Formats: sequence, structure tokens, C-alpha cells
Amino acid sequence: MTTEVSASGAMTAPGAGPSNRRFGYTAVAVLLVGLLLGVAAGLVVPRLRTPGEDSVEAGFLRDMSTHHAQAVEMAMIAHAGSDTPHIVTFSADIATTQQAQIGYMQAWLRDWHLDPTGSAEPMAWMPNSDGSIVDGLMPGMATSEQMAALRKATGKELDVQFLTLMRAHHLGGVHMAQEAVELSDDENVDWIAQSMVKAQQGEIQLIDSLLKEVQQS
Repeated sequence: MTTEVSASGAMTAPGAGPSNRRFGYTAVAVLLVGLLLGVAAGLVVPRLRTPGEDSVEAGFLRDMSTHHAQAVEMAMIAHAGSDTPHIVTFSADIATTQQAQIGYMQAWLRDWHLDPTGSAEPMAWMPNSDGSIVDGLMPGMATSEQMAALRKATGKELDVQFLTLMRAHHLGGVHMAQEAVELSDDENVDWIAQSMVKAQQGEIQLIDSLLKEVQQS
């Protein structure tokens, strides 16, 4: 083993020469760059994997939140005004379930750093949706006149109007959710859309049964 002597006379340890110091600086720089790239990838990649502003997922969650909001309003009207115990219970269940689903959908939009309402036209996320919007309303939604009549109705008339409007509302909602399942690759959106299809198809059968009871009473 040899020991170098510098011009000043100080001894230099083996491997501590200028070329080795450059190697050390380069290694540190490479490690820092790698660390920064890793941090950047950690920040950017998840964003790239989340649905974007014009995605099917964002469009569906926004439109279904609006669609659900009207169902919750109709259900609360029936819950407050109906004298039929089964309809009071049924309307409360719809209001609770759909309000909770609105919470899920709005939370996901926030997680994706997207506004709860976008600039796209309703149903723009669904291909070949021309004609599905009538008077600015998504499939199955009640008109302002129908909502006004529901608010004024009482007794049997309230029950019939609520069940009839909710049946149409569910049919439209099921159609939208089935399209979302078909078009979306996001597991959360697929899960909630499938849950809506299953629940609302079951509720349509219950609505038919309740309508029959009310009309025969």
C-alpha cells in the first residue's frame, strides 16, 4: 500500500484523490436526482391515474348527484306528507340511501381535484345520448310542474304521485348507472353504479306493489 504526499507535505489517504472526490460528488448528485424524480413520480402518477375533467367517471358522478338530489327531495316530501306507513318508511330509506351516495360521489370528485359541477352539458359523458335530455332534464327526472303538484298533494293523491314519479326516476337512474358500468374503468364508480342498479331495480318492484295497494285502498 502506498501513501501519496501532497505539495504541502500533508499525507493523502489512498482513494481520496481528486478523481475519487469527483466520483463521490457524482454519486451524491445521482442519488439526489433519483430521490427528486421518485418524489415527483409519487405526486404525478396518482394524478394521471385519476379520472379527468371530461371523463366518463366525472360526468356520471356529477349528473347522478343532481339526479339523486331530486329523488331525495321527492322522498322527503312523501316522508313528511304521507299517511301510509309503508310509504313513510320507504321514502325515508330512499332519502337516506341516495343522500349517502351523493356524499360518496362528491367526495371522489374532491379527491380527484375536480369541481362538483362541470361545464359539460348533462349526459355529455354518455355516447349517443342525443334525445335523452328533455326540457333540460336527465332521464326520469320530474318537471318543475310535477314537483310543484307533488308538494301540494295530500293523502292518496300524494302517495300515487310520489310512487309514479319515483318509478320513472328510478328507471332513468338505472339506465344511467348501467351505462356508467359499461363505460367506466374506475372500480369505485363501477361499485356505486352497480349498487344503484341492484337497489333501484328492487325498489321498482316494491313501488309497483305499493302502487297497487294504494290504488285499491
